[in-house]
Amino acid sequence: MRTLADKQLPWPALLAVRAAARAAGRVVVWTNGTFDLLHPGHLASLQAARALGDLLIVGLNSDASVRGYKGPTRPILTEVERATMLAGLECVDHVVVFDEATPEDVLRKLQPDIHCKGVEYAPPHGRPVPELATVLAGGGAMAYLPLLPGLSTTELLARIRRLGGEAA
Repeated sequence: MRTLADKQLPWPALLAVRAAARAAGRVVVWTNGTFDLLHPGHLASLQAARALGDLLIVGLNSDASVRGYKGPTRPILTEVERATMLAGLECVDHVVVFDEATPEDVLRKLQPDIHCKGVEYAPPHGRPVPELATVLAGGGAMAYLPLLPGLSTTELLARIRRLGGEAA
């Protein structure tokens, strides 16, 4: 079984993997998120993303990045813990931790063939995708993945609170 050390490569090594995939005609798929309290919705989304290509690279928001948009009580698990959980999934080929609010800089370097977001971002009425122009400029395409209703970390935390748990 591959570990986090196998799946979280330094940038030069990851870019070499990307170049080799491109040369071999393999499709590189990217998705990103917080992946705090990994749940079946995450798994379904990651498996759907992996089914779109030959190699799945998952961008993981760093702890500082998550605090920037989810507030001081998040993430629940550290970036190392979250990256370790993602690396343990068979469908995930590589994990990249990034500090920025959006993955634009990472996408500019990596230039995946397909960038996946949740269906809540799908046009014409979805939320804006700040990195869309970067993906398209790199020759990539967008794919929108279905979400499992009621399964989000926010919902899990609400369930814990309803059950009398201590999580914030």
